[in-house]
Amino acid sequence: MLYRIHRIKEMPRENFRWTAHAGGLAVAKPKDYEVKGEIDAASPYAAWKSLSAQGSPLRTGDILEEVLPNGISGNLHIAKYVGFEKAAWFVAEPKSEPQTIVTPELS
Repeated sequence: MLYRIHRIKEMPRENFRWTAHAGGLAVAKPKDYEVKGEIDAASPYAAWKSLSAQGSPLRTGDILEEVLPNGISGNLHIAKYVGFEKAAWFVAEPKSEPQTIVTPELS
């Protein structure tokens, strides 16, 4: 499996480090990350081990993004103190247009 490596920027990393651990899906903001290459590995843990052996270990808050054979992005795996957990990119809700209230005219 090919993984795209997203390294968390230093300022968000500090916030991430001090945030209480919560289970479940982690939500990450793309603006807090920089793409730093790709790695081919059998699993996120194999990628972690390989990157560590290369002297470029994953740190808490870094994300591995599966790259499917057709180039489409797959699942995200965020490195936490307890291993990897599933993650998703934060997607802002589109701003809705202000609603116009039509009131009937009184005669």
